[in-house]
Amino acid sequence: MYGLTGKMIAQPGKRDELISYLLEGTDSMTDLEGCYLYVVATDPADPNGIWVTEVWRSQDDHQASLSLASTQALIAKARPIIVGFGERIENTPIGGKGIPKDATS
Repeated sequence: MYGLTGKMIAQPGKRDELISYLLEGTDSMTDLEGCYLYVVATDPADPNGIWVTEVWRSQDDHQASLSLASTQALIAKARPIIVGFGERIENTPIGGKGIPKDATS
């Protein structure tokens, strides 16, 4: 499995707009066979910060999702209001609520 948690920083006053773009892509992300979890969250310590947590069957599945036309369209909409990125943590999920038991074998 492949896990990724990363922080995005929106232009001041644009966090909700950026979140709406990220959530717009949620349906297409979670419909992908290899996507187990895609969560968008606000950062309570940063009024412009957004955290995205993802769990995928594999890193290849994650990369494939980035090449989807729907994902590319959302990236194009969101890019102008993204100031930058903060921490990025890649990990190997072992299991837990929301992850299929057969995903860890």
